[in-house]
Amino acid sequence: MIVTLTPNPSIDATIALDSSLKPGTVHRAQSMTNAAGGKGINVAHAVTLASQPTLAVFPAAAHDPFISLVRDINVDIKTVEIAETIRTNTTVTEASGRTTKLNGKGPLVDHGAQQQLIDATCDAAANASWVVMAGSLPNGVPTDFYVTAIKALRQAAPEVHIALDTSDKPMEEISQHLDVAAPDLLKPNGLELGQLVGEDGLALEEAAERGDFSGVIAAAHKVNAQGVKYVLVTLGAAGALLVTESGAWIASPPPITVTSTVGAGDSSLAGFLLAKAAGKTLPESLQQSVAYGSAATSLPGTTIPTPDMLNLSQTTVRQLK
Repeated sequence: MIVTLTPNPSIDATIALDSSLKPGTVHRAQSMTNAAGGKGINVAHAVTLASQPTLAVFPAAAHDPFISLVRDINVDIKTVEIAETIRTNTTVTEASGRTTKLNGKGPLVDHGAQQQLIDATCDAAANASWVVMAGSLPNGVPTDFYVTAIKALRQAAPEVHIALDTSDKPMEEISQHLDVAAPDLLKPNGLELGQLVGEDGLALEEAAERGDFSGVIAAAHKVNAQGVKYVLVTLGAAGALLVTESGAWIASPPPITVTSTVGAGDSSLAGFLLAKAAGKTLPESLQQSVAYGSAATSLPGTTIPTPDMLNLSQTTVRQLK
């Protein structure tokens, strides 16, 4: 089973335009949708669509509309009661595939609820192969929350594998505490990798776009050296890099028409974990990861792909080191 912890889930509202977004003008939407979102929720959704067991842990009020949206996608859930409602993140997609995101502020999650989230995750981990901790942190939650959660999980379920996908201050906190709270897998993009190692992440991404992956590999190896077994770096159109202490592989995406990038990174992470859980090799797991992310990018809004949508045959992997 794959357990996910999403401290700051969201209702993902997607507004699709048939033209370019022009600030300061009136637009008429081609379509509008609401879906259950948040990084961990998206991972759990992908695992559910692959007919594999999963459990999504998150905070929510008893009658929050968000819970109905999660149940609509048949994801098994464990909620921790809070008073405020889940935020709404609004994405505007243009005909070109370009997206603009307006993310709402998360609800207040007090100390008691924070501890309940960690306890619920630790309890579920007893039957899990992987635990995914993912996303931003809501109001009232300290930036070292993931450090605390990983340390608790290591004590409660020492055999479980931990994946982390976050950014900004929570990522910086992790970088400062890898000696006591190293996950087994980190899934940064180029910018977040820069936050991990104190480098210019934008420069790393720009070099990768030109086909120079040396900077990304060197930065990822710094993270490997601090106890993180797998560093899965998503690089948009350039594909994704998987870096371990012993090697590095690059996967290039298949031909696609970009519709929406929302949820693509989460789908990539789910694809990798599903492959690992099925006993696939590291190159095969990376191939499936990029195939999942590419399939998500070709779908509207926060649509999560099913396994039959993957184009594995045109997702290429080569070893770099």
